[in-house]
Amino acid sequence: MNNQQPEVQSFWASLKDAIRGTEADYTRVSLKRAIFLLAVPMILELVMESTFAIVDIFFVGKLGASAVATVGLTETYLYLLYSIAGGLATAVTAIVARRVGEKNIKQAGLSAVQSVILGVLASVPFAIAGIFFSTDLLRLMGADEWALQEGITYTRWMLGGNAVIMLLFVINAVFRGAGDAAIAMRVLWIANGINILLDPVLIFGWGPVPALGIEGAAIATTIGRGAGVALQLFYLFKGGKHLQLSAQQFVWHVQTMLLILKTSLGGIGQSVVATTSWIFLMRILADVSSQAVAGSTITIRMMMFTLLPAWGLSNAAATLVGQNLGAGYPERAEATVWKIGVYNMIFLLGVSVVYFFFNRELMMIFTKDEQVVIIGAEWLRILSYSYFVYGWWMVAVQAFNGAGDTQTPTKINLIFFWLIQIPLSWYLAIRLNWGHSGVFWGVFISETSVGIFTLWLFTRGSWKKFNV
Repeated sequence: MNNQQPEVQSFWASLKDAIRGTEADYTRVSLKRAIFLLAVPMILELVMESTFAIVDIFFVGKLGASAVATVGLTETYLYLLYSIAGGLATAVTAIVARRVGEKNIKQAGLSAVQSVILGVLASVPFAIAGIFFSTDLLRLMGADEWALQEGITYTRWMLGGNAVIMLLFVINAVFRGAGDAAIAMRVLWIANGINILLDPVLIFGWGPVPALGIEGAAIATTIGRGAGVALQLFYLFKGGKHLQLSAQQFVWHVQTMLLILKTSLGGIGQSVVATTSWIFLMRILADVSSQAVAGSTITIRMMMFTLLPAWGLSNAAATLVGQNLGAGYPERAEATVWKIGVYNMIFLLGVSVVYFFFNRELMMIFTKDEQVVIIGAEWLRILSYSYFVYGWWMVAVQAFNGAGDTQTPTKINLIFFWLIQIPLSWYLAIRLNWGHSGVFWGVFISETSVGIFTLWLFTRGSWKKFNV
């Protein structure tokens, strides 16, 4: 009993450090403590992000299947934005982590500034497309008449105000790479907390606030995330535990920007391949029915809710791989990946059990449309068969990304998503007339295969020699 008390105290002390932030050197503290200190805030950060996604679709779902479908179709374009933002974030995390591991804090700060500039520039084309061409974009995706008449304002707000999404991605990647994961967590909790509070008020109206319907959901998101970006900029200058910027660093530095761009191309590429694959899948589902799109959209939100905590663990792996390679400890970097992979697998096995036995009950939380429930429940059940593979896939990909080798995951995604997933899903859904089931089984086969292959490639160890 006497031996257990210090362990309990140590756990709560470590939890407090993880949430508050710590100046610990992640290349020197014990591996288990390093993972804990980084993973806890990263998981909590992404739990809030996924909670918002679920709450948002819960409120929008009360407006009907067409409203949910509008969100899903708009997100097919936002996924392209997420690809670019995620690619930049991947590069920034890898480069900042490597510089911090090398104890080159000045260069880490310079990299952070260039990433902010790139993020703003990258948001401009999406803003133009959203403001001026929202109707055309929805029509291209096969939107129904309700979406083209009533849902257009949602698309216009989400794409037109995309800069706040882009900067949230990029600046939080700076904090994660530096080891200030607690700051990234606080930013998203506040941003998404505002979203959640404003959602029902702006969608359904309250007191003097008029009911704005689906447009209200987009406005709430833009306000909440805009507040998050303001807080990020405050922390960048106020300083975290590992990184602090000055106004003098906000200059255009071509060499650093080119390095970020070069590294981010692979990150952008792997995300673009995956998300454009999803666009094609949504287009196939739109040919099946609006209920198929709605059911799939709700299922994806639930997947986000369960996968994002696993991504939080995987993000910790990226930071630890980058910092340990920078410090010259490749074996410690590899040990991190295996340990986190086991944690991810155990967690997603538990989720699989819930998906298998309670798929219908989960769907009924968000919709009463029987056909939408049946479609979404079927996908959740199919996912449960190999969901744990996603855990290994995430952490193996983040090992490559954390090392700066973003090209390898891009090539893997190109083969498994474009050359296997899209043709297979189309063949099963359309040619064999399986409908939405064909898409679900196409996703199951391709993503289980890519997970196993990526883990095998990781074991070969080429990522340890990559330099950024």
